[in-house]
Amino acid sequence: METNPREPDPGKEGPELKIYFLPNLMTAGNLFFGFMALTKIVDAPLGPAGNGAIKVALGFILLACICDLLDGRLARMGGVESPFGREFDSLADVISFGAAPAFLVHRVVLRQVFSNHPEVGWFIASIYLICGALRLARFNCLSAMSSGGGGKEFLGFPIPAAAGLVASLTLFLMWDEDKADLSVGRWRYLLPGILLFLSVMMVSEVKYPSFKTLDLRARRTFPKTVFAILFVGALVLLRGLILPIILPSIFTLYLLYGFIRPRISRKVRHEIEEEEEEENGSQHH
Repeated sequence: METNPREPDPGKEGPELKIYFLPNLMTAGNLFFGFMALTKIVDAPLGPAGNGAIKVALGFILLACICDLLDGRLARMGGVESPFGREFDSLADVISFGAAPAFLVHRVVLRQVFSNHPEVGWFIASIYLICGALRLARFNCLSAMSSGGGGKEFLGFPIPAAAGLVASLTLFLMWDEDKADLSVGRWRYLLPGILLFLSVMMVSEVKYPSFKTLDLRARRTFPKTVFAILFVGALVLLRGLILPIILPSIFTLYLLYGFIRPRISRKVRHEIEEEEEEENGSQHH
């Protein structure tokens, strides 16, 4: 009796699918916050009346960024990285960091600026979404080819950082403008320009450090410890400025770092990125 080679043998167990709770819980949180951001953006009325809902949506996108940061960290700390987690993470990223920022910029700026030609606004927003999906697909392919999590470097600007930059920059512009109606303000073309630039950067071949090997348990020098304490203290005291000023500054510096990174010495690069191999080199030899 012949059998279909594609059908599993009932007497033989196939490979077990490993799904780890905590990392995938963070990924689910990422997807949840991305969906909540979309609902707030879609439901927000046009004009300044919808600014409250837009700010809530921005907060949801930034919370999704935190969940995305934690899921990978938890997986690596527990040594439980898996193909399922990588695919689930990318699916969540398409919603939270692809669709949500595209809808955001369309709702805040593009819909009004191109009111006479709405297809132009949708086309600009769709470019960002498509480039983000292409970047995630390329990342998954490279990770599968290397049988790892993508290595120490990202090829192209990471989509969570792109979404964080769009969200935090929008929050800054709304904080800077009294009326907060960005579609008629002096900054109305900034967000669409940033969106298109980030679209190109996501599918570019500019390399960015992933900071995946950053060891939070490693010993720090005294000046670095003092700086970290002062930085945390400043965040607590100036918490009203954290989201509108400090966050877009951090994401912008990370974006620019990809351009200056090849031009700095290897020693300086290691000091900035603090790779685990340098901190714990004696443990690997």
